[in-house]
Amino acid sequence: MTATESYELKKTGSTLSTSNDTIRVEVVYPLPHEQTVYELTLERGATVTDALRECGLFDKTFDDKSLNVIEHQTPIGIYGERVSYDDILEEGDRVEVYRALVIDPMEARRARAQQQKSTSKKR
Repeated sequence: MTATESYELKKTGSTLSTSNDTIRVEVVYPLPHEQTVYELTLERGATVTDALRECGLFDKTFDDKSLNVIEHQTPIGIYGERVSYDDILEEGDRVEVYRALVIDPMEARRARAQQQKSTSKKR
């Protein structure tokens, strides 16, 4: 079951006066049993790092060592395409923080097939 936690985070104390000066983006990061989605309003020209910092991911400690955004080692992407932490964001981008796979998909399929095979023999 996936729970989605959504936050509206906006820069405070900003002197931005028009919507042309800002962009709206999402940052999504997965945990084993939930997915967290942050909706951000950032200054135009903001980078992936700016978005991660704004939603507090640099301040969080994760049990999952594959989520190492502080050292820029965690793979990230925008709509499924890998990007750099220095990439400039555009209006409507969805920044995705990727976790390491718990099990290789091929191994998971083999295990399910083996389990189905042993279950069908018992009948």
